Amino acid sequence: MNKPSRRILFVHAHPDDESLGNGATMAKYVAEGVQVSLVTCTLGEGGPIIPPELKHLGSRREDTLGRHRAGELAAAMRQIGVTDHRFLGGAGCYRDSGKMGSSQNEQPNCFWQANVDVAAGYLAEIIREIRPHVVVTYDENGGYGHPDHIQTHRVTMHAITLASSAGFGNSVPHQVAKVYRNCLPRSLVESSLRQLKESSGAARHGRIATIEYIPGVIDDDLVTSAIDGSQYAMQKAAAMRAHATQIVVDWPYFTLSDGVVQPVYATEYYQLLQSVVGGGTTGGIWEDDLFTGL
Repeated sequence: MNKPSRRILFVHAHPDDESLGNGATMAKYVAEGVQVSLVTCTLGEGGPIIPPELKHLGSRREDTLGRHRAGELAAAMRQIGVTDHRFLGGAGCYRDSGKMGSSQNEQPNCFWQANVDVAAGYLAEIIREIRPHVVVTYDENGGYGHPDHIQTHRVTMHAITLASSAGFGNSVPHQVAKVYRNCLPRSLVESSLRQLKESSGAARHGRIATIEYIPGVIDDDLVTSAIDGSQYAMQKAAAMRAHATQIVVDWPYFTLSDGVVQPVYATEYYQLLQSVVGGGTTGGIWEDDLFTGL
């Protein structure tokens, strides 16, 4: 069977990262007939648990949160329409590393301790199988300094190089044309937070995020791409709700386990990190399709 003419791969650290950062983009491209694939690097075993009735899943009791979150991810992908989603190295190959400096960082099977060559080899084979034109991941700081996000960037960029090399493996090499990171333009975040603080219902939302709290905020002139996902906003919200251990959605806002209120963005923003075909513009004139130039 012939592959779809446009193919995109999202690489994320934990279940829920994809819905928070790319839910509307993924739903839009699925609706347009693009082959959308997702690789998640851990099961998210170290994440907090919001619903009290699910606290027993935590590592200090049953330690089954990872398996539960895999189910949440599958439910989220059904909402968006993504049928190709997989875990790097297989489910449970790499454990959630927890926050930077935590004892979880030292566990030998956590993703932070993974051999980058080995992990990138797993991903390179997936890239050669899928043959995506576009890959989306994080920047070198992982958006906000989480060790699994940083490692995801390292592994993804190395995998892209391996996948294109004739000296790697026995499968047919593939050159990814464009690589993006998730981001948010500073002016948008400043405006949306100001509106949230001034809204008549702000009191019921509790503590509102500061701009420093929100991951991936960059100056507007560094943003290269904006994908209007407003038509798919409810799919994004539904996918976020599927991650019930991690996220509470009160549209158009959401909170994580700490209860800090953030806006949900239906338009999703990207910065072009690498390209062999050009594309991506700055200075406020942004491309509206990640496949621009292909």
